[in-house]
Amino acid sequence: MTDRKVGIIGLGIMGGAMARNLVERGWNVVGFDTDPSRRNTLAQAGVTIADGARAVASGVSMIITSLPNADAANAVATEIAAAGLPTRIVIETSTFTIADKLRFKAILAPAGHIALDCPLSGTGAQAAVRDLVVYASGDKAAIARCADLFADFAKQSADLGDYGNGSRMKFVANHLVAIHNVASAEAMLLAERAGLDLNQVIEMVAPGAGGSRMFQMRAPMMASRSYEPATMRISTWKKDMAIIAEFADELGCETPLFTLTQPVYTKAMAMGLGQQDTAAVFEVLKANDEASD
Repeated sequence: MTDRKVGIIGLGIMGGAMARNLVERGWNVVGFDTDPSRRNTLAQAGVTIADGARAVASGVSMIITSLPNADAANAVATEIAAAGLPTRIVIETSTFTIADKLRFKAILAPAGHIALDCPLSGTGAQAAVRDLVVYASGDKAAIARCADLFADFAKQSADLGDYGNGSRMKFVANHLVAIHNVASAEAMLLAERAGLDLNQVIEMVAPGAGGSRMFQMRAPMMASRSYEPATMRISTWKKDMAIIAEFADELGCETPLFTLTQPVYTKAMAMGLGQQDTAAVFEVLKANDEASD
């Protein structure tokens, strides 16, 4: 691919990290975010800031969207669709319901644009170091055109077939993340109660059979009881968990372990930890433990 120009709409934790990595690898990145501070920060990182979604789409053939909710995504899709532009590939990377993803595509398709459902597996910290997996789904030729783009902000990508399969794969992955995160907090609390050195626990458990990617990433935060900057805020994660629960219910699939984690995240919100990293579930288990003494 010779055209190394891409638009990114939504310059938050994930979108901002993708933008930085693409700029560093020689891409001309045109971006927009409703938050002025994010626009200013990314401008300093070499992103050309446009004044809206239409302005981003007017100058690029590929656009990445990384947005907080489906309403924002639909507003962006509507703006692009109304712009009267030649065909654009719009790569939607957020975690929404399948119905919301289909709505996004339905807005863009009549205007001749190609929507791809491409959620990302990984946290903000992983995004910063290109440690992401792209779950791409939709038009096969469009996904192939995006291969070089994906390779410059992610470690792996795959064409998962029909539009929506990317989200389905993401739901499965996040189902495990929810469980592993709480399991890591439980293990760290157990280690603390046993009088073990928590840093040594991390050193020895992480590479072993009991380790997980979430343990590697979140156990150090739990050991230090420091949950900022957040790589995934609990408030955002709660939205994702509701989507997964709905997905499982629609399939009639029981998810007992996933279901048991939900009250832990709910209590974290009640404790005022919504803006903290999801590693802060350790504080929930610790508070429960202290209350039971």
